[in-house]
Amino acid sequence: MTQPPPSPPEKDVEPRAQTGEVVFAEADFRSLADPLCRDPQWNGARLAARTKLATLGKRAAQRCQDLGLALDTRSSIHNPHPFNHMRVTRLWTYLMRRKADKTKLRKELGPDLAKDLDAAYRNAYLCVALEADAIEVSLRIHADAWIDATNLTRRVQREGTKPLLRVLQELGGFHLRLHDWKGEWPCSSIETSRLEEFLRFWKPGEHRFAVERRWPAPAGARAHVLGTGVEAELLRELERLVPLYRHVAWSVDSDYLFAT
Repeated sequence: MTQPPPSPPEKDVEPRAQTGEVVFAEADFRSLADPLCRDPQWNGARLAARTKLATLGKRAAQRCQDLGLALDTRSSIHNPHPFNHMRVTRLWTYLMRRKADKTKLRKELGPDLAKDLDAAYRNAYLCVALEADAIEVSLRIHADAWIDATNLTRRVQREGTKPLLRVLQELGGFHLRLHDWKGEWPCSSIETSRLEEFLRFWKPGEHRFAVERRWPAPAGARAHVLGTGVEAELLRELERLVPLYRHVAWSVDSDYLFAT
């Protein structure tokens, strides 16, 4: 089992959503690169970037709501802290199951097991992330998100790989990733044998599961992510992940933990 990170600061305040289109700036990326990622003087720049991500999360959650999927949002801390090992190299916004849905799970699991759900990373989640040289849209199941990982594992055991394969093949531009392994599986061209290979190696409780799309944005070559229109593309790609989220995450309608 991977070790959980230190607890986040209790007084951290989620930023309010901004008005107008989200447009990224050069400082959003520079503030996450060495050595500035350690410098508290760049907290203001990182807060501006975090606010943009939080805004995207809230707008994505509204789109999900329109599709009948209710999710809560949360963004990561922007200042150096023991939680991030005193380096802010990645900022993100999560979209994960609501408190009401966690309550339903608690009734089934009991308080001892269900307390793990309080940490956002222990739930399957949708994500928009910013790094010094990239933007990412993804669906992730952390190694410690055993409820959703087990739900997916049992679903595959019951249904086989074809239903999951169909959902993945609709995600052109995304890649299936296993933990921190170098290999990746392009979703649009993945075949049954390759998905079965992935699932043989993936061990819930040990490995992360990710379906991600990344836009490289290295210094000196990131004009394509600094202009208008980026918000619309990111929200559109997040929306494309909704069917996959519904497929992998535990819910009353996708219950492979307790249903017989």
